[in-house]
Formats: sequence, C-alpha cells, structure tokens
Amino acid sequence: MKTIGLIGGMSWESSQTYYRLINQGVRDALGGLHSARLVLYSVDFAEIEALQHQGDWDATAKILGDAAQSLEAAGADFLVLCTNTMHKVAVQIEQAVSIPLLHIADATATVLRQAGVTSVGLLGTRFTMEQAFYLDRIQEHGIQVVVPEQSGRDLVHSVIYEELCRGEIRPESRSEYLEVIASLADRGAQGVILGCTEIGLLVQAADTEVRLFDTTAIHAQQAVRFALEGKVSE
Repeated sequence: MKTIGLIGGMSWESSQTYYRLINQGVRDALGGLHSARLVLYSVDFAEIEALQHQGDWDATAKILGDAAQSLEAAGADFLVLCTNTMHKVAVQIEQAVSIPLLHIADATATVLRQAGVTSVGLLGTRFTMEQAFYLDRIQEHGIQVVVPEQSGRDLVHSVIYEELCRGEIRPESRSEYLEVIASLADRGAQGVILGCTEIGLLVQAADTEVRLFDTTAIHAQQAVRFALEGKVSE
C-alpha cells in the first residue's frame, strides 16, 4: 500500500470527509481492520482564504508547496490536495516535489467520461467557476462545462465561505442550491459537479433528480485506488 499525503485544512470540515472516505475505501477493499497509510498536513485556512481574495496566488503556492515538501519528507508516495480551488496552483505544487499529485479535475473528468456525460454543470467557489484553471482542465477531456449565471455564482460562493466552511448547514441554502442545480439542468447539463469539497455537506444525491458528481468522494476513491493498485482508472 502506498502512503497518501493529504494537504488539508481548506477547510478542515471537508478534510475530515477525505480522511473518513479514504479509510473506509481501504477497509472495503482489504477487509478486516485495514486502514489507509497516510500523512496529513493541515494548513490554517484563514491565511489561505485571505490570500485568495487578495489575489496573491503566489503566496498560496509557496504555503502549499512547503506543505507538499513536508509530506514528501514524511514518506508520502503521492499527494492529494483536499480542495478544488487551490488546484489553481497545482503546477507550482508539482514543481516543489518529486512525487505525483492526483489532480481533482482529472479524477472527476475520468468519472464523467465513464458515465457518458458530455455536458456538465459546475458549482464551486467563484474562482473555480470563473477561472480557466478548472474549466479548461475539465474541457480538455471533451466535456462542455456550464456554470450558473452571475447571481447563482454569487450565491454559491457566499454559502461556501460564510456557512459551509464554518460547519453551518442551513436548509434554506440547500433549497437555493437546488434551484441553481435545476437551472443548470435546464440549460443542458447532464449532471452537476459539486466542485467545492464542502458542497457535499449540504447537497446529496437524494435531494435532486439531477445527477451529482461529488468531487470529494471521487477524489478520495481515486486516492484509494492509486494507493492500492498504482492506477486511477480502469
């Protein structure tokens, strides 16, 4: 079994989901009392969030690059960055270490292709929904990405930072998210990517008839597969 290096804390609310899903996945695969070999570096999200909104991505890259180096030194065989948004600096993280990084957008696109999805909606932070680093990565796999209108993007972004990252789950926000999801389906999306690792805390598959692709679950599943088999897809 390979040792997984988790770069977490963005936010810790979703990082604990990664920890649970990865360990459950290893147990399900190997049985008995088996659990994952992993090391976790958890950053102070307040520092990261402030730099995000200042647009100082170089500073965030330095913090996460240092975290990646610490994980490599601790024995990690590969890295899992437990956030969608900070994949904006994935290249800088990869350059800081000699071990591979499992990219969350590639993992998600693999599952979308396997599901036969060619047009997908995307929910996430404003950075993820509006900037090329994520949209282009999905579209490179031949999948069209549909994002909410401006008001929908503003809503989704604010709920993430003001509620979900603080552990607050509000039924009214769930209802508003479901309206945004329905609007994406009306515009031709065959499913919707939950492209922020906290969104799965608020919205689950049972809440809507639209097919949801939870990036946290997908990323964790692929991490388990890579740890056990050295590959991420069939």
